[in-house]
Amino acid sequence: MRIKSALTAGLLLTATSLGAQQGHTPKPPPEAGDKVVVTGTVPDEAARTSIIARLRDVYTPELIVDRLEVGGVIAPPNWSANVNRVLGAGIRYVRQGQLDINGTQVAIKGHVANEARRQQIAGDIATALNSTYTVDNGLMAAGRAQTLLDQTLADRVVEFESGSAILTPAGANLLDEMVTTIVALENPQIQIVGHTDSSGNRMANIALSLARAETVKGYLASKGITAAGIDVLGAGPDRPVASNETPAGRAKNRRIEFRLQE
Repeated sequence: MRIKSALTAGLLLTATSLGAQQGHTPKPPPEAGDKVVVTGTVPDEAARTSIIARLRDVYTPELIVDRLEVGGVIAPPNWSANVNRVLGAGIRYVRQGQLDINGTQVAIKGHVANEARRQQIAGDIATALNSTYTVDNGLMAAGRAQTLLDQTLADRVVEFESGSAILTPAGANLLDEMVTTIVALENPQIQIVGHTDSSGNRMANIALSLARAETVKGYLASKGITAAGIDVLGAGPDRPVASNETPAGRAKNRRIEFRLQE
């Protein structure tokens, strides 16, 4: 939750990959690097204490990084209580999320497992507040994010030089388009899967497909995509999408796949 005005109470909550994604555990164990960072300015120490206590209850105490400042701002009536109502259990299902409360304006964004979860979280926030508050739901359901990745790729193939992991200029241009989409999706967790046709030795093809996936990861990282959010896999010839009996089919099978990870 972030302060946007020198006169209005606000804070910015930023979380990495937190949440019991399948809903089996009420408080999932933290993964390496997971933190919930809280910044902004609140009206008094009581508000800070209340908000941090609530976050430690929603997540776990060791995940909370408290960077709140106190004083010098004006808060709407019952602001601290309303903020605590916004900080419901549903927010821990948001991956790579951000919750921004600026006075009576609330904005949430990030990734959730499905459309039902997206609507539930935004609905819970809206019903927890009175009519003076506005809620901007910027959550992205996993299915929609995957659709955007697939639409950008549009059945095109990331091209490499023959038998190598060196991108062609056309391959680099296509990756530039993918970068734009990935950035718009707030750098989601992505698995890059390399594939080959069935020509030649299977193990050599698996090694080549992995090397190409690594090349793509490196290219995306060079364009500002966080490398820690990218996994790679070399599937070789084992997952064809077309027949390997024709040149056109083999060309389709020599591809890079972008899969959103849950």
